[in-house]
Parts: sequence; structure tokens; C-alpha cells
Amino acid sequence: MRSSPLSHPVLRMLSKVLDLPPENLIKSISAVPVSKKRHVADFQLSIASVTEDSSSESSAQDLHLQAQKLAERLKCDAVVSEISTGPGTVNFRINRELLAKTVLQQVLKDGSEYGVKSELFCTVPRQKVVIEFSSPNIAKKFHIGHLRSTIIGNFIANLKVALGHEVIRMNYLGDWGMQFGLLGVGFQCFGNKEKLKSSPLQHLFEVYVQINKEADDENVKKLAKDFFRKLEEHDEQTLSLWKQFRDFSIEEYIRIYKRLGVHFDEYSGESFYQQKSQEVLKMLEDKGLLQKTVKGTGVVDLSEKKDLSLFSTVMRSDGTSLYITRDLAAAIDRMNKHSCDTMIYVTDKSQSSHFQHLFQILKLMGYDWAERCQHVSFGLVQGMKTRRGEVVFLEDVLNEVRSRMLQNMASAKTTKEIEDPIETAEKVGLAALIIQDFRGLLSSDYQFSWDRALQSRGDTGVFLQYTHARLHSLEQMHGNEQLTDVNVACLQEPDAISVLQHLLRYDEVLYQSSQDLQPKHIVSYLLTLSHLAAVAHKTLPVKGSAPEVAQARCCLFQAARSVLANGMKLLGITPVTQM
Repeated sequence: MRSSPLSHPVLRMLSKVLDLPPENLIKSISAVPVSKKRHVADFQLSIASVTEDSSSESSAQDLHLQAQKLAERLKCDAVVSEISTGPGTVNFRINRELLAKTVLQQVLKDGSEYGVKSELFCTVPRQKVVIEFSSPNIAKKFHIGHLRSTIIGNFIANLKVALGHEVIRMNYLGDWGMQFGLLGVGFQCFGNKEKLKSSPLQHLFEVYVQINKEADDENVKKLAKDFFRKLEEHDEQTLSLWKQFRDFSIEEYIRIYKRLGVHFDEYSGESFYQQKSQEVLKMLEDKGLLQKTVKGTGVVDLSEKKDLSLFSTVMRSDGTSLYITRDLAAAIDRMNKHSCDTMIYVTDKSQSSHFQHLFQILKLMGYDWAERCQHVSFGLVQGMKTRRGEVVFLEDVLNEVRSRMLQNMASAKTTKEIEDPIETAEKVGLAALIIQDFRGLLSSDYQFSWDRALQSRGDTGVFLQYTHARLHSLEQMHGNEQLTDVNVACLQEPDAISVLQHLLRYDEVLYQSSQDLQPKHIVSYLLTLSHLAAVAHKTLPVKGSAPEVAQARCCLFQAARSVLANGMKLLGITPVTQM
């Protein structure tokens, strides 16, 4: 699926022979991935995608025969210098000088918009999207699952914005529920106003752990119930204490998110919907969807045969709402407020059935837009511990990665004198966390390893940062003026062609990630780009080359650095310029 200016002559050529409009062929042509075997072709056409009788029964032999027949009807010209066939494909090699000239011009002209301006995206309608991510529970651990939700949601938001969509980044806090009764009682027993101000997350967590030890005590249970009832009845004193818990926590979250390079447009929370969830229960009742069980709880029947073989509990026996009821109220409220085209929820996969139920109930209530809601789920991270033991807070992880990175930088022979080593260590460390997290399918669990994440060689975030810094210093050293009149005849070496061919594929990779919202395609692309650039850096020296050659190579490396930086920013990584 291709639409670089270079593919237009190929599209026109095929359009004529196949008697199909060129736009119908855009997604049948793709750039050939660079491999160690050094492909000679730049583009390939999949025969199966253009032949009507290419059913699954079509043998590989048939497809190969069809490819050969089609290739015989095509003729090389000033742009296409060679046409060949592969297993079920027709391959096109572009005039080498034209390849270099067009790719470099396009990358340097489009800058941060390279790839996203592709015709691949021209049929994609611009949308308004609400993305709910991070969503920690106040007074509970801001654990590694919240880190995953935060960086994945941030990536999806970055990608959507880059592609021209309007995005509302929403943090839906766990700031309501029975645990606040317990927390309120705990704070009255063990709380400290000063500690609440100076380190709210840590202090509330400690209070919660302490009071939880006594949670089975009947007296504590009663006090907690009373506290929460007062909260629901909007008792001034109780509400004021809860508000402090929430406000101080959000302040500290904002500070931590800043370290992650993440921001939110809206802080919402379950507390906003305790009244509205009663309205939802009334709506469910009016629509005949709310059924009472023997125990007095309220359920919605989700079974096909309407025999309650599958149901969702939406009301406690005392008439109060549950988490899902508040989620229903929140979804309806957001849609009314933002009139968005789609809503995306980013949480771990243990909540998959919760979201299936949520979307199903919304559909039963007559909200067709529930079809356009999506749950992006992710797996669990195992084995993330700091030197002091188990990870409790996200900040522990950020401090740990920064200190380990500082240590590695101090002991590395290649480290240069840098202006702000702490900030650099933080950015490089965060890149290490993000790349380790994004390398596989999001839904997979993975085993975290500090050593693997922080290696400076291999497929790591550290390697991406190192490559970016190296290419940046090359630009600084050899003049970083906009390079326009480059003699592309100086870029015909196989290592230069590999970089160019890889740059040609960037829009396809963005398209792939935009379709399935998986960052791994971009990660894999950037790691390959870094490896290709590292090889070219060795074999195509700038220093000591003839001025014309040096200028052309500079231009190549500048294009590689530009695309590397673009991709890193989409993933939520700030590229460093020194390391």
C-alpha cells in the first residue's frame, strides 16, 4: 500500500495495462522492506490483490505465472529501470538517482509531517476522539500497569493528532467508592496534614495500608460505612477532606506526568457520576432493561436467549451504583458533551469483559455510537523491581531508570561532556522503558529486565537515542544548513540505497499502526533505521570525503535523523542531541 510520488509512474503503468483506476491500486503496491539479502526492487505489486480469480485455491504456481504474464506486458521507462517477478509479485526497481533525489527532497521538505501527508491517509476521515488512559486510583499504588496505560494512551493520542484528528486526552480517576470510607477513617486515625501536602500519594497509600490491617474489625467497618454515607450525602466536613485527597493527588500526578512528557486535557473521575448513575438506573428501568434478583441487586440481561445466562450487575441491593453504572453515565455524558466520533479506553486486559458489557448495555439502551467505542487492552509486566525491592510508585521506577542510566553514562567510554546529564539520563531512561514496553503486541504479558532495557547496543531505546545523538552531532560538525542542490549520483552505494529504501516505507508503517493502534510497527521500523544508519555511518564517512560526496552523505544522514526523531516523538520519546 503505497503512495510516494515515486510510485505514481508505477501506478500509471499498471493502470493502463490492467485497465483499473490508479487509486484502486494504491493499496496493492508496497515498498519492499530492506533485508540483509539486499533486495534490488523498491516496490512490489501483490498479484493476489489485483486478480479477480485469485481465490484461496489459487496455487503459488498460478500466481507466479500470472505475475510473469503481467511483467511481460510492462515496459521500463525513465523512472522504472527494471521489472522482475517474485513469488506472486511483480517487482519494480526505480532509477537510483531519482530514488535518492525524490526521497531526500520529500523528507526534508515535509519535515515533521513526512509520512502523514501520504495519499494512504487521504481517504481516512478526520475525527474527534476521546482517549481515556492512565486513570490511577487515588490512595492505591500508581503501579506499573498505570505506566503502561499512560504511555500507550499517550502514543495513540500522539498518532491521532499527527494524522490530523482532534483528540481529547482524558484521565478518569478512581476517586469514589467504599475505599474512601476506609481511607477517611484511616486518615482520622493515622493521617498527617503536612505529609498529605508534601507527598500525598505516598502518605495516603501508607494510611490505606495501615487501616486495611484493621478492615475486618466491625467497628472500623461501621465507621467506614458512615464516612462514605456522609460523603454521598455531601456532608461538608467529609467532602472537604475528600477534596483535599483528590486535589493534592492530582497536583502530584501532574508533576509525575510532566516527567513522562504526558499531559491531559481533562481530569474526570467516578465522583462526577454518582448522581448521574442514578439517572442511568432510572433509564434502564424505564426501558425495561433493569431486572431485580432475589437478593435485591439490579442486573441487565446480556444473554442472547434472554435467560440471564449472561448478565451484568449494575446496582447494589441498597440501590447504590457500581463501577459499571458510573462508567455508563460517564460514556453518555462524554458523548453529549464532546459529540465525538469515537471513544478509546486504554486499560489492562483483565477489564476486557467489563468493557464488552459496557458497550453491550449502551447498545441495548439505544446508543448506536457504542459501536464506535473501542477498548485497547494490554498485558501485564512481570519482574519490575527497584534495587530496594518491589515497585510501589511510578516515581520509584523513573528515579531508578534515571540513576541506572547516569551510572551507565558515567562508565561508558563514548560519553561526552554534556550540559545536563540528569535530564539526558531521564530522557534516555524513559526511551528504554518505552521501547521495551512497545516491542511486542500490547496484549502480551512480558518479563521486564533492567539490564536488557538499558543496553546501549541491540534493539533498545538507548540505542535509538544514541543513534539520534550521533547523527545530530554529525550535522553540527559538518554544517546543518538545509541541503538542497545535492549531487545524488554520490549516493549509489548499497548502504546508502538501503537507508533510502527504508525511508520510502515510513508512511506504510504509520498506516499500519493507525489501523491496529499497535506501536510495535513503528518501533521495529525505527530500530531497523538506526541499524542501517549505523552501518552507513561506518561505510560512508563524511569526514575526509570530497566536498560533493560529503554534502550528499550529510543530506542522507540528516533525512535519517529527521524521520528517526519524528517516529520517536510519536512513541512519546524526546530525542536527545548529546549522550
